[in-house]
Amino acid sequence: MAKRKSTASQQRNLVGSIIGVIILLAAFIFSQITGIDVLGINPTPTPSIVPIPTILTTPGSVATFNLPQGFAAQKGFWQVYFTAPTGNRDPASYAGGIDTMLAIAIGEARRTIDIAAYEFNLQSLTQAVLAAKQRGVVIRVVADNEDGLGDDETTLHQLISAGIPVVTDDRTALMHNKFVIIDSTVVWTGSWNFTINDTYRNNNNALVIRSRQAVANYQAEFNEMFVDRRFGPSSPSNTPNAQFAQDAIPIGVYFAPEDDVIRAIDDALSAAQRSIRFMTFSFTVDEMGDILISRAGAGVNVQGIFERTGSETEFSEMTPLFCAGLEVRQDGNPFILHHKVFIIDDVTVITGSFNISGNATRSNDENLVIISDPDLAAQYTAEFNRRWAEAATPTSLSCQ
Repeated sequence: MAKRKSTASQQRNLVGSIIGVIILLAAFIFSQITGIDVLGINPTPTPSIVPIPTILTTPGSVATFNLPQGFAAQKGFWQVYFTAPTGNRDPASYAGGIDTMLAIAIGEARRTIDIAAYEFNLQSLTQAVLAAKQRGVVIRVVADNEDGLGDDETTLHQLISAGIPVVTDDRTALMHNKFVIIDSTVVWTGSWNFTINDTYRNNNNALVIRSRQAVANYQAEFNEMFVDRRFGPSSPSNTPNAQFAQDAIPIGVYFAPEDDVIRAIDDALSAAQRSIRFMTFSFTVDEMGDILISRAGAGVNVQGIFERTGSETEFSEMTPLFCAGLEVRQDGNPFILHHKVFIIDDVTVITGSFNISGNATRSNDENLVIISDPDLAAQYTAEFNRRWAEAATPTSLSCQ
């Protein structure tokens, strides 16, 4: 029996290695043909494209693979990507990240690309968008005014110079979304800003959903901002498919502040029976902290990782959770843990741009996905375990 298990394990490893080689080869070919330097090899530009690599799997099965600086998996209608920061501060080492895959997806676009970008400065994506514009793809962009268009490192001005319209949210509050809709068939969302830091220094996730119902939701939100110029509290709550199923997998999509996002998260956490794991850049909402303490008291195993910066302030929920006896740690990334993720009962994943904060709840433009698929949850749990292994229990908190 041990020998058969070993052989099966070797076969799985071999398949994973083959898939990884396919992805890297596709990215290499893409760089050579398009001139988009996704692997840091400085190819000669030529006006062409290659398709997104197809990974052949048994229907319903999960394929996982590694990028040089990233982790990835796909099943059916979804794909998920995680950054893999090395801690290196040298930008010359920043190549082969999850931007590689979005650049390829943009290179595959034939009709339309709508981008809602809090920040945008990756040359790989900039060049992919410019190439799409040259071949006739209709491109529209919504960005934050200060941290997006006003950022010293932004490449949005290159898009404007190419004739791509960019609408900004000119409020003090943030247009904090990070999503891309391609050809009205697929949407990329998650915590990942389209920047060098968020791709190669910070811990992030990107969830890709190929679903017309999901796309309709994000398209309605994008049009509110780009066409109607409605941001924040002025946005109407008009999500066409707030609750739906794709391939029998339940999905909820919410936008803040017009939807009651906190209530949606609270309800999901309150239903937990076995486990809750979370990774948060910011967590300052008391009622949600109280729910976690309550569920832990009911026997639910609660574990959480806080971004170190700000986690010991009076506003953070880390001290109350720690002093209530819950397992919490501070992340070990020398840069930033930027996830906004909950994993419930190894089945349900909550992710998006939505920080667990008052600003996200009341004033910023945000989005959130709640999706129940054990296979997807397993991928987020693997990321949680990677982050948990490098995180540390806080040592300077006072419980009085």
